Amino acid sequence: MTRDILDLQIELRMARRPYALATVVEILGSSSAKPAAKALIDLSGKVIAGWVGGGCAQSLVSGAALECLETGEPRVIEVDLNDEVFGAGMPCGGSMRVYVEPVLPKPVLWLMGHGRIVESLCEFASRLGFEVVVNDPQATAERFSSAERIISDDCRYQQLQPQTGDFVVIATHHKGDYDSLARAVQSEAAYIALVSSRKRANLVLARLAQEGFSASGLARVRAPAGLDLGAKSPEEIALSIASEMVLVRRGGCGESLSKALE
Repeated sequence: MTRDILDLQIELRMARRPYALATVVEILGSSSAKPAAKALIDLSGKVIAGWVGGGCAQSLVSGAALECLETGEPRVIEVDLNDEVFGAGMPCGGSMRVYVEPVLPKPVLWLMGHGRIVESLCEFASRLGFEVVVNDPQATAERFSSAERIISDDCRYQQLQPQTGDFVVIATHHKGDYDSLARAVQSEAAYIALVSSRKRANLVLARLAQEGFSASGLARVRAPAGLDLGAKSPEEIALSIASEMVLVRRGGCGESLSKALE
């Protein structure tokens, strides 16, 4: 792999920009690209670094990259270099196989609050592939060793800045429910949950409605947070919330898998 591709991959990762990595894994016959040739493709299907061939090869690889970025799953594609339909009328006389792998940034989980539920959820979420940010005055590295980032100097939760697709769980024990939830609802977060009793959740949501927040925006808030697992302990409650996050992230339905056998 050339140096510029490596450097660009690091830049894309730091910027949390998704891309696809295409690698030529096999060549049969004649081909301008060679085994191990690589290219990076962005969300528009444009090759932004590297090269795996021109004409039909680039067109097919770019199309496959867009599909992989949408599904999140890698795939191997066959490129027939004898096919003039996608090419420029000059078939190479060979074929190649290309492995296309989507590289997606980890979803960010903003955890607002402290306590055993939040600590357990931090552990679960980290194992599930989330980049966890904990925001609470009492948060410490010892209690949240799995967190990527800890914010402990933000009493009004002004540093809560969820981006499109982020997850937000608020467990501030009433003290910061309103401030943090108000910021979350104004974002494009994929998941917003409030850890509270149903009565407390209704009070907070009613206050936000009085402040002018739209009904559609408030309807995005999952309160109380989590799936109904009959959870009692803090760890079980954290598991119910983590399960709901996976459901949202993966597009599940939440039904028992055994029902598929009926």
